[in-house]
Parts: sequence; structure tokens; C-alpha cells
Amino acid sequence: MSDTVNKDILRGGQFLVKETNCEDVFTLEDLNEEQKMMRESTKEFVDRELWAHWERFEKKDYAFTEETMRKAGELGLLSVAVPEKFGGMGMGFVSTMLVCDYISGASGSFSTAFGAHTGIGTMPITLYGTEEQRNKYVPKLASGEWFGAYCLTEPGAGSDANSGKTKAVLSEDGKHYSITGQKMWISNAGFCNLFIVFARIEDDKNITGFIVENDPSNGITLGDEEKKLGIHSSSTRQVFFNETKVPVENMLSERGNGFKIAMNALNVGRIKLAAACLEAQRRVLNEAAVYANERVQFKTPIVNFGAIKSKLADMATNTYIDESACYRAAKNIEDRIAIREAEGNTHQDAELKGVEEYAIECSILKVAVSEHVQQTSDEGIQIFGGMGFSADTPMESAWRDARISRIYEGTNEINRMLSVGMLVKKAMKGHVDLLGPATAVGEELMGIPSFDVPDFSELFAEEKDLIKRLKKVFLMVAGSAVQKYGTELEEHQQLLMAASDILIQVYMAESAILRTEKNAKRFGEDKQATQIAMSKYYLYRAVDIITQKGKEAIVSFAEGDEQKMMLMGLKRFTKYTNQPNVVALRTQIADKIAADNGYKFD
Repeated sequence: MSDTVNKDILRGGQFLVKETNCEDVFTLEDLNEEQKMMRESTKEFVDRELWAHWERFEKKDYAFTEETMRKAGELGLLSVAVPEKFGGMGMGFVSTMLVCDYISGASGSFSTAFGAHTGIGTMPITLYGTEEQRNKYVPKLASGEWFGAYCLTEPGAGSDANSGKTKAVLSEDGKHYSITGQKMWISNAGFCNLFIVFARIEDDKNITGFIVENDPSNGITLGDEEKKLGIHSSSTRQVFFNETKVPVENMLSERGNGFKIAMNALNVGRIKLAAACLEAQRRVLNEAAVYANERVQFKTPIVNFGAIKSKLADMATNTYIDESACYRAAKNIEDRIAIREAEGNTHQDAELKGVEEYAIECSILKVAVSEHVQQTSDEGIQIFGGMGFSADTPMESAWRDARISRIYEGTNEINRMLSVGMLVKKAMKGHVDLLGPATAVGEELMGIPSFDVPDFSELFAEEKDLIKRLKKVFLMVAGSAVQKYGTELEEHQQLLMAASDILIQVYMAESAILRTEKNAKRFGEDKQATQIAMSKYYLYRAVDIITQKGKEAIVSFAEGDEQKMMLMGLKRFTKYTNQPNVVALRTQIADKIAADNGYKFD
């Protein structure tokens, strides 16, 4: 706890207006010995039980998914986040992210089953359940004796989660509720023992959560397994409730609190989903590197071709940046939980508020990493060529499995708009001072720019200066948009999406720079040469995206002199004095991947 107290821990969203010291970020290189052992045991389990049999997951072998989930339970891998008093390991948030990361790369089917069970299937009871509910259900879920599922989505209620029609009617004797309704896209439905079900009582404004045991004789029927693009062995069914009796003591939290439960579960689910995409990227990249080294065309391994090097560099860079941002946010959450517990909050309240604090970062990560894993798997197919398109190699299944990650836990479109919307709300509550910095940016635009060239001799001096200016682009765009539209800003979705892309690129690029700067200081710049190259290369790409999205946003709502001034500001804030040689950077990154025959930075 002393380390937590001594660190300057930013609140959620404050990365935009406050500088972060590299010493204050957590990286994968900071794992302790216990966490390293946990990572290795998880990887061994995956290699032995999952990766060696990846083709079984493509044959809709639902029994195999259930079998491997039980094995994971026997090893304690389902219980990492569960408090010790309920049969779990009681590990911190970083450790739960670590297991979620390394257990999820071999198969999207298993990853989905694992995430649905440990996250939205178990966590609502752990964090919102009464002592009796937790004692009754959580130990069984932690051990893998029972599996959980989460029933929120309905035919007419997807992104609008609170619009569900499922009803819960209290019996005349007041002893149970009778639940009637239809749920769809329910992961683990085919083999779960209990459902977390959301239903509306009378005409309540908000839905209510219930713990419902899976008893077919109690009005519960399942639809057929869904035919899906990917995650073939993830059990996904519709669930129908017909006057299913649920004891009143199985209400989860308070009446009408279901929407809050659902939203907080999604916050955790978003950052865990990002973690679940990391190892998937590493494994695709490793397979692609091995193939590129072995595949000979025109009398040379294709890894020597510049076109292949470009792909390997992009894949490696995305993976490195994603790791940097995910573990930065995970440790922020863990530290915030520790602070709240030290202040006397219960573990339940501390974890809920700790994750909720960084809901903006959770949405950023969900979007960025889910899109990167799709790009990585797509390039994996391309490097394999015709073999990549064949179901005999794991490339095409990785590509299909990756596609759902942009829909899970709220679509990427919803999360883009949420990230900006939540930031604006935080500013209105006084949790993040956006007004002061945005006003300062406005005054800077009216002033005469400095033509002095700063001293950029130290590592990342220019990059860090550039990131400060990229933050000003967001403040300029978002500040002006809020002034113009006020509370109606949420109706301008395309503007919000553009602003969100700026926010995402700032957070992801800064996270990598901070990780690499920290490691260069302690390990030496020579040992971080490729990481330095990846950080610079990603920032170069981020500047291009921010320039494009900034212009798109500005011309969508500003006119005349205001537009001219903001476009000039955009040019000033995105100026890169010493443009890096991106071809040289990509070549350097790819040559390291080729030499190591894979990704060896974690």
C-alpha cells in the first residue's frame, strides 16, 4: 500500500490534462515472481490442453469446451479474482488481467467461455450478492463445479440494454418472482448451472437482476446452438423463461439496480476483453514469423521481403502498444481499489468504484485492441497466402474468432461515443478539469506561435512534447464542440466518433512511450532499441490518424474564421519536427521478429 500512496495516481480520464511520469506506470516487465509463475503455468495449460487441439474447437465440439473449462477450474484458473473466503485465490486486478490475457490466445471459443463464466457469470454475485448468495454460489463457480451465464440481451434490446421486455412478477405470498421472457446470444447457455437474469418488475424505470438456477423443469428452455461466423465451440443459445420461479432472496442487489449492475459488469468486461485479445495477437504473430522464415519464394525466405516486413512490423507494434496500455490501466484500477479499501470501503465497493473510475480507459482499450487483433489476424492470413485461407492452419479461425470482439461488451461504435460522453460528464462533475486546459488551448490559438526549436536531445523528448500537443487537438475539438452543442452533443455521433479516435490514439501512444521510457532508464536504451522503434512508429501512425480525424471533426461544425483558426491550430499541434524514417523503423522491428522467430517482448 505504501507504494500506492507514494505514487501520483491519476483519476480516470485525467491522462488527457495531467502529465504522467514513466516511473508511475506499470508494465509487463514489472511482474513479480508470483505473477511470472502464474503466467507460465497458464501458458503451459494453454499449450497442452488448448493449442495442441485447436482444430477441435472448429468442429463445434461443445463438450470439449466444457471439459477444458473444468480442467481450468481444477487448476484454480477460474478463481483468480474470487476472494479467498469464497474459495478463490483473491489475487489483485493485474493478476486477473494476466490470466485472462494468457489463457485467451489459443481459441476464441474457450476465451468466450472463460470470459463469460469468470466475468459476467460470476462477478455480479461476487460484487453485488449478499453474504448468503456469495456463500451459496461463488465457491461452486470458482472451482468449476458450476458454470455461469449472463442473460441481458433480448431480440429488441441490444445496445439499449435497459429496454428489455422480460418480466418478473411477485407471487401473491411474496415468496418468489415469476420470470417470463426471451434472451438471446447467451454464452455458456448449453452447459451452465445458473444464469444472471435481468428482468423488469411492474413498470419500473430500470431492470432488476436475479440469480436463476438452470432447472429445465422450472420453465426454462433453450434454443438450438447458434450458427456463427467464429467461436464455433462456444455454446451460444437463446434462453426462454416461462413463469420461471425465482425465490425473492435470489434478487441480486436492490430492485431496479439491474441496469447499474449490467453497466459496471460491462466496464470490467471491456478491459478484460482487451486483455483477452493480447495473447491472440502474439500467437498469430509467432505463427506468421515462423512461416515467413520457412517459406521460400524466388530462392529466399519471404521474411526478407519488404512487403512482409511491413506486415510483421505492424503486427508487432500493435501488440506492444496494446500490452502497454492494458497493463497501465489495470494497475491504475488495482491501485484505486487498494486506496478505497484503505479508506474503509468493503472489497465489493472498492472494486466496483475502482473499475468505474477508469470506465473511459476501459472503453478506449476495448475499441483499440479489438480492432488491432482483427488487423493482426488479417495480416496473418496474408503472410500465409493461400495456406492462410485454408482451415488446415489456425490463421483463418483466428480471423473469424477475432471478429466478435468488436461487438462484445458494447459495440465499438457505442464505446467510441461512450468514451467522449463519459469524459464530458466527468468534467461537468468536476472530476476532470477540461474547461481550464480547453480555455488555455483557445487562448494559445489566438496568440502568436513560438518559433523556437526545443531541445530534443533526450530519448523521447520530441515524442513527449508531441503527445502534449496531440492532447491539445482533442481539447480544441471537444471544447469547441461542447460550446456549440452543449447537452445535444450526443446527437452528433460522427463528431463524437472522430473525437474518440483522437482520444484513443493519445492514450495508446502515450502508454507505449511511458513503458519504453521506464524500461530504457532501468535496462538501457540499447536493450530497448526495438521497443523504442515500435513506440516511435506507432506515434507516427497516431499523428496521421489524429490529423485526419481532427480535420473531419473541425469542418463538421466550424465555419469561416473559426474553422480557419482551428485548422491552423491542428497543423501546429500535429507538427513533427524530426520525422522518423518509418521504413527504417519497420525494417528494424521486423528484423527483430524474424531473428527471434516470433514476439519476444513480453
